Amino acid sequence: MYTHIEKGGAFMEEQWLKWAKQLQAIAQAGLAYSKDVFDIERFKMIRIISLDIMAHHTDMEIKKIKDLFANDTGYPTPKVDVRAAVFYSDQILMVQEKSDGKWSLPGGWADIGYTPAEIAVKEVKEETGFDVKPVKLIAVFDKKCHPHPPSPFHVYKMMFQCELLGGKAKDSIETSDVRFFSENQLPPLSIHRITKEQIELAFYHLKNPQTPVYFD
Repeated sequence: MYTHIEKGGAFMEEQWLKWAKQLQAIAQAGLAYSKDVFDIERFKMIRIISLDIMAHHTDMEIKKIKDLFANDTGYPTPKVDVRAAVFYSDQILMVQEKSDGKWSLPGGWADIGYTPAEIAVKEVKEETGFDVKPVKLIAVFDKKCHPHPPSPFHVYKMMFQCELLGGKAKDSIETSDVRFFSENQLPPLSIHRITKEQIELAFYHLKNPQTPVYFD
C-alpha cells in the first residue's frame, strides 16, 4: 500500500530548495502588495538571493532560472499538474516524452478555464489520440513529498483514473510514442513527471476500487 513518506523516511526536500522557494514566495507577495519604494527594493533583493541559491545548487543559467522561477506576479500559489491513469485490462497507458526520451502518464500543467477532470481528458486526447472519461480522483500529491528531482516550483499533482472510450494511438508535439505497460514491466520513467510509487498507487486503486483518495 502507498504511504506518505514522513520526515526521517526515504525522501525529504533538500533544505536549500525549501529556502529558495520560501524566499521567492515572500519576495513575490511583497512586490505584489508593497507600496513603499524602499520595501519594494528590499523584496527585489530577496528575489535575487533566491535566484542565487538556485543557480548555486543547479547547472541552470541564472537568466533561465529567472524566466522560469521569478517572473510570476501577484500572490504566489502552487502550480497544478494533472495526470491520467488510463487502463486497458491490466495495463496502463504511457507516453514517451520528447524532452528526455523517458515515459510518463499523459498529462501536464492545468490550463485556465478547464476543470481538473477536463484537463485530464484534454491532455490524454492531445498526447495519445485516445478518448477517455475520468471516473475517480486517485490522489493529490505535493511534489516536494515525493522523490522527484528538485523543482523551482511548488507543485500539486492530481491523478485521475480514467476509462478508455475509444480513439486511435498517435504521438504529439511533446510525445514520440504511446504504449500500454503492465505493472511489472514499466519503462524508464520521466521522474520529473511521475514516479514508480505513484504508478503503483494507480494500479492499487484499479485493483481496490473502494480505496479512498490519497493526499499529502
